[in-house]
Amino acid sequence: MYTLWKRELVRFVRDRQRLFGAIGQPLLFWLLVGSGLDASFLPAGYSQGMSYLEYIYPGTLMLILLFTAIFSTISVVEDRREGFMQSVLVAPIPRTSLVLGKVLGGTTMAVLEGMLFLIFAFRLGIPLSVQALVSTVGLLFLIALGLTGLGFATAWQMESTAGFHAIMNLFLLPMWLLSGAFFPPSGVPAWLGWMMRVNPLTYGMTGLRRVLYMEAPFAVGDLPPLEICVTITALFALVMLGVSVVVVDRREPGRGR
Repeated sequence: MYTLWKRELVRFVRDRQRLFGAIGQPLLFWLLVGSGLDASFLPAGYSQGMSYLEYIYPGTLMLILLFTAIFSTISVVEDRREGFMQSVLVAPIPRTSLVLGKVLGGTTMAVLEGMLFLIFAFRLGIPLSVQALVSTVGLLFLIALGLTGLGFATAWQMESTAGFHAIMNLFLLPMWLLSGAFFPPSGVPAWLGWMMRVNPLTYGMTGLRRVLYMEAPFAVGDLPPLEICVTITALFALVMLGVSVVVVDRREPGRGR
């Protein structure tokens, strides 16, 4: 597990294109969209002085986790094609170690990149105390663990990187949009509101807003309690890990049952 975890970190750091894409694209999105829509945005229930650049900041933080999950788990498809994954499968180690090594490697990278992006929180004037900072990093870990687990379970069954990107974009981007990252849940149509409620990323997004504004809870309006958000996010991560283990046990990469 440690060897696979370390291998993921080394590969990701050496591949500067992936490193830049995972944080550069969300950063560009945040600056362009946040600045462009600032004049026409007034979130219901939030602090009246909050700009759209500040509102979408937690969503961009989650977007970095999402992109890193995609870029890190795509190595599963590449490892199968190069024959590395087959050699790991015949090694005398539990399949759980394989899953945890790959998923924790991607999770670690996602959290580290998210921590780099936290620098902009001080620029926006978000009142981050030590407790809020530690809580934010802990929640980033849970969200990244769930997203990377989902990416691993998907990549294990893919035959090509193009197919993997298509499937991940089909599921993950709508999940991100419906998490409250791009627009608040208040005022949306009833059917869209229900989709946001059943979306597990909604609670990760809400939890991020809660911990980032732990020192100023009035700034984020009427959101679900932090305890509920953390519980659902942790369950999502555990379920995705369980699904990944089941998929590995039932199917070899690139083959049938």
